[in-house]
This record gives sequence, C-alpha cells and structure tokens, in this order.
Amino acid sequence: MFDIFPHEHDITEIRLNRPPVNALDTALLVALRETIEQAPANGQRGLVLSGAQGLFSAGVDIPALLALDREGVRAFWSEFFSLCHAMARLPIPIVAAITGHSPAGGAVLALFCDYRVMAQGPYRIGLNEVQVGLIVPDSIQHALRRVVGTYRAERLLVSGAMIESDQALACGFVDELTVAEQVTTRALHWLGELLALPSQAMLATRALARADLIAAVDPDTLPLDDFLDAYYQPEAQATLQQLVARLKNKG
Repeated sequence: MFDIFPHEHDITEIRLNRPPVNALDTALLVALRETIEQAPANGQRGLVLSGAQGLFSAGVDIPALLALDREGVRAFWSEFFSLCHAMARLPIPIVAAITGHSPAGGAVLALFCDYRVMAQGPYRIGLNEVQVGLIVPDSIQHALRRVVGTYRAERLLVSGAMIESDQALACGFVDELTVAEQVTTRALHWLGELLALPSQAMLATRALARADLIAAVDPDTLPLDDFLDAYYQPEAQATLQQLVARLKNKG
C-alpha cells in the first residue's frame, strides 16, 4: 500500500503505492494512520508523504466505498477523519510531496501537512467533492481556509474546482513548485532546514500554530452521522454511481 524510505536527519518518506491511482480505502487509511502515529516513538524527526510521479493520490476509492454497507461506510469515514486528526496533531513536521494530480482526498491529506511541494505542469489539485455529489465537511473546509483564506476557499469549495499547479501556487494551496522528478528532493530540503532550527522552540511554536487544525478535526466533535446522511442522499448516490460508470468505461 505504501513504501518506507529512510533519509538523513531522521526523516522518513512514506510513498503511496496502491496501483493504479493510489486510491484511499479503509485498509490504507488505517495503515497510514498507524505508521504516522508511531513515527515519533520510532525516532523519526520528520515525515514526507509522496506518491507516484504524475499522481499523488486520486482520493477516496469510490468503487470500494459504494460496495460497503452503512457500517462499512461509517468505518471508512471514521478512519479518514482519524487519519486527518493524526496528521494534524503529529508532534513532528510532515511535508506533502505532491508528485502529480491530487483531487479530493489526496488534496485533503496534503492540507493536513505542514508544507506542500507540488509538481509543476498540467497537474491538478482541489477539493472537487461537490462535483461528485458530496458535501465538504467543515473540518476540511477549515483546513483549506487556513491556507488560502476564507473567500478563496469558498470559491474553490462551492464550485469543486480542480486547479492546475500554477494556480495552486498563486492562491497558496501549495507552497512551492518544482519539476516532477525533484518534488520529493525539495520536500526533504525544506524539512531539513526546518529541523536545523532549535527544536524545542520550533516544535512548541508549531504546536500552538496548529491547535486550531487539531480542534477542527477532533473525532469526538465531528458530526459523522450528519455526513453519512448526506452521503446517502439520492443525488449523492446517483452522482457517485455515474462517476463509477465513467471510470469503468475509461478502463
């Protein structure tokens, strides 16, 4: 589901490896969360989350999700938000090496990182949930607002816009662009410079700065049942089924 690569400065790269598109299913979410949560205890000082060249993650595995019953769907979304919470409260920095396209759930994972390096070129990123009939919960909206601002977040969210890398940099969705082959290298460079700072001051300041993000995705306060009810609305289900049919035709 993913590969682990050690780097200098006690940095570990977690490279998504779930062909063909690094789609997120329940098993991958659980494995990612456990690996991220265990990293500090394993002596890691920083993490890089990367994907395949040309594709970071296609987001939620919709065909797999539609095959689940309500309890299975509930378990999936519970794990999805638990992973977001684990990334938000991680006591060490984590950088997204966005190696290509990053729609929906892939973009969400990037937003919960400290810094985002994206491949330059015709690659798109965005929270396109509205386009597939899903509501973007407030916790995810909050994560976007804090990096692009309130007005820009509203425009992107309501339209479900997928924007190319240059636009993503211009509006602050990502922090840096580079050629696809250098995305992980640049992510490691930024993280190495951060880790060279006095660690106690840096980490304590980071924890204060991310307190709002942690609170926004607290599993104890998330209205998960409301989100599930919206997922099962006829319009949402019909739109998702149409999406799966299009994907099958492409395949």
